Amino acid sequence: MKPVTVCFGEMLWDRFTDGTRKPGGAPLNVAYHLSRLGMDSHIISSIGADKAGDELLDILHQWQLPTDGIQRNRQYPTGAVLATAGADNEMHYDILQPVAWDFIAWQPAYETLVSRAAAFVFGSLAIRSQVSEYTLRRLLRSAAFKVMDINIRPPHSSMATIRELLHQVDLVKMNEEELRLVLEADGTSAATPLEGAQAVMQQYGVQQLIITRGSKGALYVNKDTFYDRPARQVTVKDTVGSGDAFLAGFLSRLLSGRPVNEALDLAIAVSGFVTTREGACPEYDKSLFVL
Repeated sequence: MKPVTVCFGEMLWDRFTDGTRKPGGAPLNVAYHLSRLGMDSHIISSIGADKAGDELLDILHQWQLPTDGIQRNRQYPTGAVLATAGADNEMHYDILQPVAWDFIAWQPAYETLVSRAAAFVFGSLAIRSQVSEYTLRRLLRSAAFKVMDINIRPPHSSMATIRELLHQVDLVKMNEEELRLVLEADGTSAATPLEGAQAVMQQYGVQQLIITRGSKGALYVNKDTFYDRPARQVTVKDTVGSGDAFLAGFLSRLLSGRPVNEALDLAIAVSGFVTTREGACPEYDKSLFVL
């Protein structure tokens, strides 16, 4: 049987300056790539009872992702993010609020789904509202393997809550800037990403930590060892969702019982591929990544 994965949090439209838009939100992106890579992938989120929400549901059906974890909110609209490209193709985001995914209400069926999942994945944006944070905290009690993707997007991030949740998770992914901010919140710094990662693991009891480093690749650290992988040399169109693709690639191999080094190789390959396409969820088949 395929490993079950559940992603929790924002589901929205990424709107670009040229007028185009793509489905997005880190949990949705991760769920998409997990499904493409052979996992039994689910998402828990909320969208508006509006046309934008209808269109997102249509896309989930096209992607053959289950929709039973998606709520419809009649008071708040479907989420949206205004995305603009900066230096070195890095993206900047204006995340609108309040929107439907700020109000993901608790449902008992979610507990059943999460309790049988090989991994429960959530991003730190989901804690910006009390309603979704409450639901997240209840689901964390049922999760066997908890994966936190830190996305610090001021003013949508509570560092105090992020630090509290770090004590509760098994695997964490963050980028170099987010590593610096977490260390800074602890009143410390590190000379290298490896030293910084080890400091975070010691402080919070995290068992596995991934630092994505853009064009410099990625660093994986656990209590016994570390791996430092370079990025693939590709022609970048945009970097939207590349970190989400990385996490999905890593988890798809790890949850299938493959070694960490193989999981990293796939993560690097999938994230590199995504940067050569427009948007976070380009069409592909897992056979593209036979490593």
